Amino acid sequence: MRVKVLGSAAGGGFPQWNCACSNCRSVRGGVFPGRARTQTQLAVTADNASWFLLNASPDLRQQILATPELAPTDGQRSSPIAGVVITAADVDFVMGLLHLREFQPLRIYSTRGVRRILTEANTMFRVLERAQPPVEWCDLPLGKEVPLTAGPSSHAGAELRCMAIPLHGAYPDYVDSTLRETLSPEEAVVALTLTNGQKKAIFAPGLPGDAAHWKGFLQTSDLALLDGTFWSDGELAAIRSGSKTARQMGHLPLSGPGGLLEELRQQTRPRRVAIHINNTNPILNEESEEHRAMIEAGWEIARDGMEFVL
Repeated sequence: MRVKVLGSAAGGGFPQWNCACSNCRSVRGGVFPGRARTQTQLAVTADNASWFLLNASPDLRQQILATPELAPTDGQRSSPIAGVVITAADVDFVMGLLHLREFQPLRIYSTRGVRRILTEANTMFRVLERAQPPVEWCDLPLGKEVPLTAGPSSHAGAELRCMAIPLHGAYPDYVDSTLRETLSPEEAVVALTLTNGQKKAIFAPGLPGDAAHWKGFLQTSDLALLDGTFWSDGELAAIRSGSKTARQMGHLPLSGPGGLLEELRQQTRPRRVAIHINNTNPILNEESEEHRAMIEAGWEIARDGMEFVL
């Protein structure tokens, strides 16, 4: 199984277009001891022929063009992208679906709640139905492993299995209250396990709840790409008064009591990688104490272009 990091920043990317925090100012000025990043996006394959996107970032077109493995393979119109697996209905996880509207049949896997938000409440996503055959929406049940299968025009592909782990988060603020009342809360935010043979990876760009919901899955995994959005719970409030805390925004901070570093301090596996990193996060600065603390704790920090082979 190959896992490619096409993008590693949180919503807005790094630098963020309208942000003048010290990180963004420095990277624009060419003096930042770190690198720019596009918004978080993964691609995974078990056979080097059929690829599945994990979420669909607003930067997806740019990310596909920068990835030779995702280029058309034959004919006038084709793609090795067989499907997309969605973890939540947040804008920066689904907007990229609109880049896939060019009459290309594929499969979109999500919980029923997320599918209803995108197909019933947001008519713009109906543009995906223009393909012949149209894009196929597939339910992603909670706690049950299902095979990810290639769409009608794609390669058959080796088996890649996926399971959604409910994280007990919340649906995005843009979801109408009337629709929200009809949706299952457990289907709002999920982590994904991806299995091929004896190898397993876990992807959780947003960890909103109690670690008990997901921590047990790590010990049987080989690779974990986990929520690295914020270093501290009050990170945004320190920059802009009145801002929500990391936890209020659905993200477990990396540092502090009950933070991700503390939660996983005693675990020897899996390989741990912080991803979905906000532009304000000091770990982006490769000369910072926070960056050094991550490395000393046995973590890696995701960057665009990274690849993991399991």
